Amino acid sequence: MSQLETKLDVTSQAFRTNVDFMNTYVRKVRGVEANIRKSEEKYRDRASKRGKLLPRERLAHLLDSGSPFLELNSIAGYLMNGDTDGSSAGGNIIVGIGFVNGRRVLVMVWNYAIKGGTITTATTRKNLRLQEIALQTRLPIISLSESGGGNLAGGGDPDPWGAHGFLDGGRVYAQQAELSAAGIPQITVSHGNATAGGAYQVALSDYVVLIKGQTQLFLAGPPLLKAATGEVADHETLGGAEMHATISQTGEYLAENDADGIRTARDIVDQFPPDASRRLIRDKEIQEPLYPAEELRGIVSEDKRIPYDMREVIMRVSDGSKFFEFEPTVDQHTVCGHVNIGGWRCGIITNNGPITPQGAKKASHFLQLCDQTNTPMIFLHNTTGFLVGVEAEQSGQVKHGSKMIQNVVNFRPPKISIIVGNSYGAGNYAMCSKSLKPAFVFSWPTARQAVMGGAQAAGVLRIVAEDRAAKTGQPLTSEQIMQMEESSALLIESMEAESESMFCSSRMMDDGIIDPIDTREVLIFALETCMESGYRGTEPNTFGVARL
Repeated sequence: MSQLETKLDVTSQAFRTNVDFMNTYVRKVRGVEANIRKSEEKYRDRASKRGKLLPRERLAHLLDSGSPFLELNSIAGYLMNGDTDGSSAGGNIIVGIGFVNGRRVLVMVWNYAIKGGTITTATTRKNLRLQEIALQTRLPIISLSESGGGNLAGGGDPDPWGAHGFLDGGRVYAQQAELSAAGIPQITVSHGNATAGGAYQVALSDYVVLIKGQTQLFLAGPPLLKAATGEVADHETLGGAEMHATISQTGEYLAENDADGIRTARDIVDQFPPDASRRLIRDKEIQEPLYPAEELRGIVSEDKRIPYDMREVIMRVSDGSKFFEFEPTVDQHTVCGHVNIGGWRCGIITNNGPITPQGAKKASHFLQLCDQTNTPMIFLHNTTGFLVGVEAEQSGQVKHGSKMIQNVVNFRPPKISIIVGNSYGAGNYAMCSKSLKPAFVFSWPTARQAVMGGAQAAGVLRIVAEDRAAKTGQPLTSEQIMQMEESSALLIESMEAESESMFCSSRMMDDGIIDPIDTREVLIFALETCMESGYRGTEPNTFGVARL
């Protein structure tokens, strides 16, 4: 492998401007996350009076002390579903990957401290995404459950419980059943209310822990029961913890309080096969990059028109800043090569411009070679999309681009994407955005995802209008030109706003925004999560674990 040498001028004004933008943007994301925590904190007095831990306190009790936790989709639903400042972002649910009794697990903590933990479209989508990750990585899921059920008001969603939302809710149950049959354990601690659909989420789990005096698990609560049938029953008789532990046998474990329930969940995990990481052997000794991670903040400009060399990113995440480039003399817009990251063999595909026919062929060839050697692939997005034009089309752009997409989709080793800068059009797909099902996809603050840039879209509409006028023989008037320019400005502003990082992340087009400085650590964490998948030690069956 060749050792890369930086050409980045860390003393330049451009570098300092880029760093300032990154720092400001990361603070903005952290500000939204802080607002969510402030909203939780407002519930502290009521939680204490009821003998309950706050959601993030439950999370802290569950995870091994001092162990890493990678939170996913932290700002999902930001400025959606009635959220105005981030205080109710996150979909009223905390999800991520952490360690329990030394084993890597997926965690889902229902955030009852915000809007009662009611379910919005963001909640359901986060739940589905967590299950997708579980099916890919075979990680067990631990759910600390307490929800007020569906948010019937919708929080601003015009059709919160229409057909699409209703079917997505059913997919949650379908995937729970599939997870159990696939041999992927699901543990749920039912800390409080679980009504109707929430009750099924609990009961479809493989292990259920109930909390005395807190669990309320039923299809219809006492008010609805009385209204529907006239029958009168109190909460405990109808669906309390002791009833379900002794009579219906919907739960296997009865805990005294929140902390005891979480301790029980940890004890259950302790009965699972040993941590899969014990079976992994690093490909090489770990070498730290030669260049500090802090410099990653100064490479990419807020102005997406300013070019940069993605090798500057590679040398700050790869072991020893080494890179064995594939076909280095062929098409400089598409960059492919082998690296080690945290001691693990990886391939990298990235861009320094549009994807040309030659670049697509190069990437497809490299994908097949890495598939042959079971080498995970890292995609670092920085492309305006596939190159267009007569020459590109005659060189087989559509054919070669299609083959690249086909190779990315069918690539068998783990795929992880980092959207560093531009990621437009079909180039977004070809570089393995979320639509092509990578194991994980994260974004930098400078990430942009859209069908095309705003200026390009405005230019297309202007050309269409001018062509239409030419065909009719009536040239555009000055007033029409002025209106078109005003419309173009609005379109550019709108598309730029709707392609930027936080807008896309709030709509779950990624698994979260990361500080560039954390890129190497996130990649190592994600790689190890994926590579452990074959060593979890649990076995599939036909129908899943049945509660009899």
